[in-house]
Amino acid sequence: MEHTINDDIAILAKNISKTFHITEDNHNTVKQRLFNIFNPPRAKEVPALKFMDLEIKKGECFGVIGRNGSGKSTLTRVLAGVYPVDSGYVRINGSSMLMNLGVGMSHELTARENVYVSGSVLGLKIKEVDAIFDQIIDFAELREFTDTKIKYFSSGMVARLAFSIAVNAGADIMFLDEIFAVGDVKFQEKAVKVFEKSWIEGKTVVLISHSMEVIGKYCQRVAYMKHGELIFVGPPDEAIKLYMEEGS
Repeated sequence: MEHTINDDIAILAKNISKTFHITEDNHNTVKQRLFNIFNPPRAKEVPALKFMDLEIKKGECFGVIGRNGSGKSTLTRVLAGVYPVDSGYVRINGSSMLMNLGVGMSHELTARENVYVSGSVLGLKIKEVDAIFDQIIDFAELREFTDTKIKYFSSGMVARLAFSIAVNAGADIMFLDEIFAVGDVKFQEKAVKVFEKSWIEGKTVVLISHSMEVIGKYCQRVAYMKHGELIFVGPPDEAIKLYMEEGS
């Protein structure tokens, strides 16, 4: 069955859920293994996302907040298509890119190769990537590492490259998971400036951050999550109030 999506909606999620099956293996020592040879490890179910609906509008900066373990990163990965849903469906209207320490990038490829692969995923032709290649590398401050495999990069370097590709290659929808918490202070300032420039207009941004200042400043609407549930979606100040009350 084909589920249509309105032109003014960037992301539509209906009745989505996600449960992880984690094996509890306590047979750490030889003695434990011998005694527990007939007692196999049990699988534990962890409901990361409980049934929820969500609509994110085109051109809005949509925040996702919650304490550690609330399910916000899982939600982002489900919306970005990294994790399959257990139920329901997700529809994306446009080209999208997830930025969380380079998820979706190949660590066996060089920075140069990843730029071209990511550019093609975003729908760019080789000539179009050629035209912005230097801009991407210089913005990410990785000129001397252009032909280095990214498996040798620090997490901050990978995050800078992913952010630079999405910004310069023009992804319609960007998932930013704690992008302001990686890299050095200088790069964080550069990332913040991007949000204050006109290029962000018309783009859809899903922003996960522990910084309530960032969430309050840039987001039009915010989702507050707790224990895998979507507790509230609405104005930033109300969502932040719920978040702060939980921590008090």
